Amino acid sequence: MERRTREQDLTGLRQNLSGLPKRLGLIVNPVAGIGGRVGLKGSDGVEIQKKALELGAVPQSLNRAIQALERLKPVDDLEVVTYPSEMGEDAARACGFEPMVIGSIRPGETTSEDTIRAAREMRRLNVKLLLFAGGDGTARDVYNAVGERFPVLGIPAGVKIHSAVFGANPISAGDLAASYLLGRVSSLREAEVMDIDEEAFRQGIVSAKLCGYLKVPFQRRLLQGLKTPSSPAEQAAMAAIAADVANKMEDGWLYIIGPGTTTRAITSRLGLDKTLIGVDVVAGGKLVAADVNESQLLGLLKGRQAKIIVTPIGGQGYIFGRGNQQISPKVIEKVGRDNVIVVSTTEKIHSLGGQPLWVDTGDGTVDKMLSGYVKVVTGYDERAVYKISC
Repeated sequence: MERRTREQDLTGLRQNLSGLPKRLGLIVNPVAGIGGRVGLKGSDGVEIQKKALELGAVPQSLNRAIQALERLKPVDDLEVVTYPSEMGEDAARACGFEPMVIGSIRPGETTSEDTIRAAREMRRLNVKLLLFAGGDGTARDVYNAVGERFPVLGIPAGVKIHSAVFGANPISAGDLAASYLLGRVSSLREAEVMDIDEEAFRQGIVSAKLCGYLKVPFQRRLLQGLKTPSSPAEQAAMAAIAADVANKMEDGWLYIIGPGTTTRAITSRLGLDKTLIGVDVVAGGKLVAADVNESQLLGLLKGRQAKIIVTPIGGQGYIFGRGNQQISPKVIEKVGRDNVIVVSTTEKIHSLGGQPLWVDTGDGTVDKMLSGYVKVVTGYDERAVYKISC
């Protein structure tokens, strides 16, 4: 089919500004999340993106955008307005849509300015909802472009996702977008856009700041929450958890320890340093490897038994898929569900307000394998049974 020109698309859009209420804007950040599995803790900056590719990183945002768009297929008269190639067109066409493609990019060289420009053009074209795939940096760019002028929703595709403007996972984002376009969800709420200094983050310093607010369609079970830090009052509980886990470690096993202050308490109990925002490996009470990536983990697992120790993200409840992508679906499959140890203070569990723990690894089969009920270590010889959902 012959592709329409940008001028034809814009003319058609302007002539129908009031005639197509189900007009969806779509922006995909093609490099979002590229640094996750290779242990780079972010994707901001050309040099980091190049390094990620050199380490064998595979972009994930296209597939995650496709997962969301698949949920929009039942929406009649849906018109998708997007940017060329990897910034949305590829995802839309992969789902069978014939999108109206506006703007121009340099393939393989997109920047945050492309995201800002795309969002502004879509605002001028009166899309009913702007759906974007990315992480906190992409959310910040969208906020800088449109502020609180019209509804937006994020498809989670980044490494660090502290903001509250994203669906719980790509499928939830697609379901919420469809419900909003169909009028089944009409309420909007102001949701926080957070961002952190990635360079400081790589040094173990978490410096989050509030950039502003975006208006998002609201359905609690389909949205992820705002990340909240651990409180000083949880120190005693963390120490008790650490004593329990450390005392039960078995000789001959590798222990893959995910990021977080709760897991750091475990390595401190062992007298070891912990990469606060990285993944470390311990065996026999000694540090085997620090700040590892997926490839290194898979190498260490050859011929070895292992357990994974993770803690949920405060306020969000994710145990896999947010900030610990190094522990990839391949790693989880090799270790096995029965060898996943979840640790959490009761305060962190209560902060979820009854919401489940979440997994969003990018592999639906692995997510389903992890789902169900799990015993959570909440203190010394203390356990709570809690649900994991995907």
